[in-house]
Amino acid sequence: MGKGGMSQGEKEDGEEVNMAAWLLGVNTLKIQPFELPSLGPYDVLVRMKAVGICGSDVHYLKTLRCADFVVKEPMVIGHECAGVIEKVGSEVKTLVPGDRVALEPGISCWRCDHCKGGRYNLCPEMKFFATPPVHGSLANQVVHPADLCFKLPDNVSLEEGAMCEPLSVGVHACRRANIGPETNVLIMGSGPIGLVTMLAARAFGAPRIVIVDVNDYRLSVAKEIGADNIVKVSTNLQDIAEEVEKIQKAMGTGIDVSFDCAGLNKTMSTALGATRAGGKVCLVGMGHHEMTVPLTPAAAREVDVVGVFRYKNTWPLCLEFLRSGKIDVKPLITHRFGFSQKEVEEAFETSARGGTAIKVMFNL
Repeated sequence: MGKGGMSQGEKEDGEEVNMAAWLLGVNTLKIQPFELPSLGPYDVLVRMKAVGICGSDVHYLKTLRCADFVVKEPMVIGHECAGVIEKVGSEVKTLVPGDRVALEPGISCWRCDHCKGGRYNLCPEMKFFATPPVHGSLANQVVHPADLCFKLPDNVSLEEGAMCEPLSVGVHACRRANIGPETNVLIMGSGPIGLVTMLAARAFGAPRIVIVDVNDYRLSVAKEIGADNIVKVSTNLQDIAEEVEKIQKAMGTGIDVSFDCAGLNKTMSTALGATRAGGKVCLVGMGHHEMTVPLTPAAAREVDVVGVFRYKNTWPLCLEFLRSGKIDVKPLITHRFGFSQKEVEEAFETSARGGTAIKVMFNL
C-alpha cells in the first residue's frame, strides 16, 4: 500500500494512475507514472495487454542509443504491442471500446513527399514509439491514432498481435525484394528478425530457404519452424570464401535473394559473395554503422543491394497471414513476464542474455 492507504497506481479520487516502464539511464528501468496526452478526435485510448522486447529496446537500455538515435532524457520503452480499446475520440468510426487491436508504432506527418508518395516509413518527421524523444508503449495505457490500430481477427491472440511489429519488418523486406514462388532465399542471421523474415518469405511463396548463424540453438529453431537447410558459420572473416561455398552447396541451386538480418561486415560480405549474378541482397539488420564489403565484384555481377527501413502498410497482410495460418509466430515467443518492477528487470536481462530467448513478451 502506498501513502495514505492507496495501492500503487491509484489516485486520491480512486482513478487509476497510468504506470509505464521508464528508461532512466544505462541499465536502469523503473516503473513510474506516465501522464498521457488528451484524447484527440481521431485518437483512441488503448489498454496494453501484450508488449514484446525488441533488440533496439535492449540497445537503448545498455547504451542509451541505437544507430543515430540517442536517449537524452527519461523515456518510456517498448514498441511491439497490442491491447484493448478503452475510449475512442469523437470522430473515430472504425473502432469501439472492447476491440482488440495491434498497434503500428510510427506516426508520420502525411505532408512530406515521402508520405505523399506512399513511402511513409521514410518520413523525416516520424514519431515512433520508444525512439527518442518519443515515449513508447510498455505502459498500462497509451493514446494512439485510430488509423494505426488494427482490429485483430477472432482467432489471433493479443501476443500474436504484438508480433505483427517484428513480422512487418520481414514482410516489408520480402516486398522490397519481390519474393515469390521462383525466389530461392538465403537469410543471414537466425535471431528474431531473421526468423520472421524466413516465415514471411515462405508465406510469399519462396520454395527454398537456407538460414545461416553462429548459434546452434537458433539454427535448430529455424529448422523446426521451416528452414530447408541450415549452415553454421564462424565469426572469422578469413572463413568467408569457404563458407560461401558451403552455403551455395546447402541451397543446391542459385541464391536469388539474400537477406542480411545481422548487418555486419562478415554477414554482408558473405551475402554478396553467395548471391547469384543478377540477384539481390537486402540489408535488413543494422549491426555495424559502417561496413567494408566487396561491393565491386558484386556490382560486376549485377547484384543489387536493397535497403530496408522498418515497414509500410504491412499490418493488414500480417494479420491475414496469422488469421489464415500461413504464418505461425507462436513458437518464437519463448519467455513471458508480468508488469512489475522485478519482472521488467528480469525480462530485459533475459532478452539481453540471448541463450534460449527469442521473443520475450510482457503480459499486462
